[in-house]
Amino acid sequence: MTAAGLAGAGLGFRRELIPDLTAGVPDVVDFFELAPENWVDMGGRSAKDLRRFTERFPFVCHGLSLSLGGPAPLDEALLRRIKAFMAVHGMSLYTEHLSWCADDGHLYDLLPIPFTADAVRHVADRIGRAQDILGRRIGLENATYYVAPPGAEMSEAEFIRAVVAEADCLLHLDVNNIYVNGRNFGFDAGEFLRGLPLERVCYIHVAGHYVEPDGLLIDTHGAEVIDPVWALLEEAYRLCGPVPTCLERDFNIPRLDRLAAEVAQIAGIQRRAAAGIRRAA
Repeated sequence: MTAAGLAGAGLGFRRELIPDLTAGVPDVVDFFELAPENWVDMGGRSAKDLRRFTERFPFVCHGLSLSLGGPAPLDEALLRRIKAFMAVHGMSLYTEHLSWCADDGHLYDLLPIPFTADAVRHVADRIGRAQDILGRRIGLENATYYVAPPGAEMSEAEFIRAVVAEADCLLHLDVNNIYVNGRNFGFDAGEFLRGLPLERVCYIHVAGHYVEPDGLLIDTHGAEVIDPVWALLEEAYRLCGPVPTCLERDFNIPRLDRLAAEVAQIAGIQRRAAAGIRRAA
């Protein structure tokens, strides 16, 4: 299910890392991920900096603002700009969140969608339209949420399965999001993982999070990945193979060598998973 040319372990592409990456990309980094909203209309030096990297490495587009579950009309103009941007830079995979973030304007947060049959049809229709415009299937990421969606008619895993099947899209698996939701809402993360349509997984995120004084976990992407999340990633590989995986780090950005060490940890888990699959075969 992975996009052509995408494999291994990747890192988020951020402007503050460009000087260090220009000096030398760590060997362990196989690809980069970016948010197209931050780059699609960029010109000048920033555009040239990006082009120097997209000529050498595969890139993934991971959207932040399409609001697939929202009430406002789908931003088709943005999708067309993203399609052109991906073509210019040779990008083949686009993913977005199973959430909503806009109505009359952007709310700058990823909000949960009610787990209902009506919501399944609403989101699947919008995903279908997005796929028609982009000319490709997209990956849908399981999101974090901090208040249980009201009026649920099914579980979150059932909702994800229903949306993915109805839209005929792919699944972008975020193992940290599963862990955060599991801790906050008291469910078993491994059991939740096994209930997802893993045959559709095209891409994986792993990240760190913040623990509030009252124990609430917040998906910040601002800390190192913890051992239970690494273990959940290993379980995901056992179930669906060593899918291309990106380390997310959006705040408290450490030195490149520290980021590379975590990317190397992804690569090591992937190698062990691949070896296990070969032995089983």
